[in-house]
Amino acid sequence: MNTPVWNADLGDGTYRNPILNSDWSDPDVIRVGSDYYMVASSFCSAPAVPLLNSNDLVNWKLINYVAERLPSERYNAPQHGSGAWAPSIRYREGVFYVFVPYPDEGIAVYTTQNPRGKWSDAHFVLRARGWIDPCPFWDDDGSLYMINAFAKSRIGFKSVLYLSRLREGENGLWADTDSGGVIFDGHKSQPTIEGPKLYKRGEFYYIFAPAGGVKTGWQTVLRSKTVTGPYEERIVLRQGETPINGPHQGAWVDTPSGEDWFIHFQDAGAVGRVIHLQPMRWSDGWPVIGENTDSGGCGEPVLRHKKPDTGAVCPPCAPDFGDGFDSGRLGLQWQFNANFSRDWFRFDGGLLLKALPSNGARICDLPNLMLQKWPAPEFTLTVKLDFGKLRDGGCGGAVSLGGLCDSLIFKRSGERLILERKICSLKGGSEQVETIKTLESNEIQVRMAVRHDKIFWEISESAGFEPIGEPSQALAGAWVGVKVGLVAYSPSDKESGELKAEFFRFEPLKPEEANNE
Repeated sequence: MNTPVWNADLGDGTYRNPILNSDWSDPDVIRVGSDYYMVASSFCSAPAVPLLNSNDLVNWKLINYVAERLPSERYNAPQHGSGAWAPSIRYREGVFYVFVPYPDEGIAVYTTQNPRGKWSDAHFVLRARGWIDPCPFWDDDGSLYMINAFAKSRIGFKSVLYLSRLREGENGLWADTDSGGVIFDGHKSQPTIEGPKLYKRGEFYYIFAPAGGVKTGWQTVLRSKTVTGPYEERIVLRQGETPINGPHQGAWVDTPSGEDWFIHFQDAGAVGRVIHLQPMRWSDGWPVIGENTDSGGCGEPVLRHKKPDTGAVCPPCAPDFGDGFDSGRLGLQWQFNANFSRDWFRFDGGLLLKALPSNGARICDLPNLMLQKWPAPEFTLTVKLDFGKLRDGGCGGAVSLGGLCDSLIFKRSGERLILERKICSLKGGSEQVETIKTLESNEIQVRMAVRHDKIFWEISESAGFEPIGEPSQALAGAWVGVKVGLVAYSPSDKESGELKAEFFRFEPLKPEEANNE
């Protein structure tokens, strides 16, 4: 259904950054044989913790989610900024482990032997508030540790890294925090150090961790000959003269041919936290990342580079976006605004969404928003909707959800539809509602163009599109990029029929659109 909006693979043996030009925040990556697996944060969206797969580190596909639901009833309603924060993934003796921090509940681990299949339910190794960014580490003698950071918003402090032993109890792993302690204090030289990943190479233990803040910081590496420290420190990657601000949290990964690479994210504003791939080598026991390294071993991000030598030949691809609704099942590209029920939708010549009671909630706070990430910083989205099954009073339409929630809502009123535009701030306050016009047709196409961080709406009843209102500013949400999607709801306490979606199609902006304000 979709024309690819962004491909990193340039088809000539090189790639461009970002390799994923959409919101895959807080990535961690491992290699198992010839397969690479990436996990990312997902906050209050469900299903939670996306899992991506690649064979060449450039072309990625979304293959699964680690959790169908978030592990608390509070997530049956949206909890913007809470939920599944930065996860880590590891593989040992045939088992995949994903550690997920829930900053208000604790640190959970999920396991499986088949990453494309079902994962275990959440098992909390620690119940505590404010412990984030966990990463497990098995030492050569089999000892298991967990390194983590802290969220000042939850616990009152940050900028330190903590190491605990993990032990096996009657009900699985648990963190023995009494045997642990702070192993690095970054307040003086590495403020806001977080997102640690612990590795061992030769005689040294290495901690890769960003510092300095998401938008303005850098990559730091710590090393020590003992896992508990003390650790030396070095800044190994900065923005320098490049447009890649941050660069923030990520993972070191190797190839079967012996190459080393580093994956990290960049906060790119409304599109979210996009993913970059950097070449990496070793010099005097320290990693050197990117290019144009100075005498202190600090590199800058690359914008274009030769592809990794993984031994795989992969055609250019990207995670799926959009949907033709012709497979009879919901694509992995969709997430809901909270824990969801599969009773909320069905398929019959398209996707049918039940118009569920809204209980007076603003649109941004409805759990049944069905959402996708932006596929790139600029694009056109066209959606075909059929309101023939929507009962009197029922509402449905297209939604842009970010720091500003902007939606075109069609309300059934007898034989007609009333078009309203609803806008509200994610931070709070009431919705601004503007009644646009009355429509006679049940079949409407809605088009949304995103360019220069502005959102432009148009609709079509039959032939040709007409603009709707003034453009709105696209603003990132609570640590997430802007999402787009569909909603059906009822202002009453009963369901009001169904909204049918026939397609949800992304396309690149045309040159004349990209240059047009």
